[in-house]
Amino acid sequence: MTTDAPQYDISIITITYNAAATIERTIQSVERQTCRRMEYIIVDGASTDNTMDIVGRYLHVVNRCVSEPDTGIYNAMNKGLAMARGTYVWFLNAGDELHEPDTVERMLLSSPDADVYYGNTVMTDMKGNIIGRRRLSPPECLTWRSFRQGMLVSHQSFIPRRAICPQYNEKYRFSADFDWCVNILKHATNICNTHMTLSRFLDGGITKHNILAGLRERFCIMTHYYGFASTFVHHVPIAAKFLWFVITKRRY
Repeated sequence: MTTDAPQYDISIITITYNAAATIERTIQSVERQTCRRMEYIIVDGASTDNTMDIVGRYLHVVNRCVSEPDTGIYNAMNKGLAMARGTYVWFLNAGDELHEPDTVERMLLSSPDADVYYGNTVMTDMKGNIIGRRRLSPPECLTWRSFRQGMLVSHQSFIPRRAICPQYNEKYRFSADFDWCVNILKHATNICNTHMTLSRFLDGGITKHNILAGLRERFCIMTHYYGFASTFVHHVPIAAKFLWFVITKRRY
């Protein structure tokens, strides 16, 4: 957990690797924000394309940036977390966007004392077109037990107070964000449902391309927090809803 005094209301963190095709839309969504007491951090994994050339055009937006090899996505996120100086932290991957220009400002005003803010997420394609909401929807009241039903709130729409944020568990390659969110919720007192669409999530990414490995990791994490029997029982409706969504929406 972090304890140093915050210098900003919020730290927005983007990790990148060879993200030249998508990073600009993420930076621009941060640039458009009406909130001024925020910082933007980019952690790059030593990209070999022109990702950093694009970042270099937005140094008026990016407060802190590092480009160096890392050992994986969650190692990079831990670097960003260590660099953050805001009261809250918000992780947006390359290609993801803040939903509206006043999203950060409205979110922070919705409950000034929150330990965690959460809300809805919409999915976008590579052209930035909205293709629909996530398969899972955030509950009216979120607790650490809610994730027995799956990751009801996307990582991109889950914004915790930095003081209660642990490091990501790097033994997980694809689902450490699930573990991180549950861990934070166990330490949170005031959990605020903003009833807002907070982020636009670029469909695809490393987790989707490794969906079976990610699901196996997630099952292990859920077993750790909720026990094997409860996890197994809850996975029956989860699997049924997943199949129905794939059949009816032709995406997952």
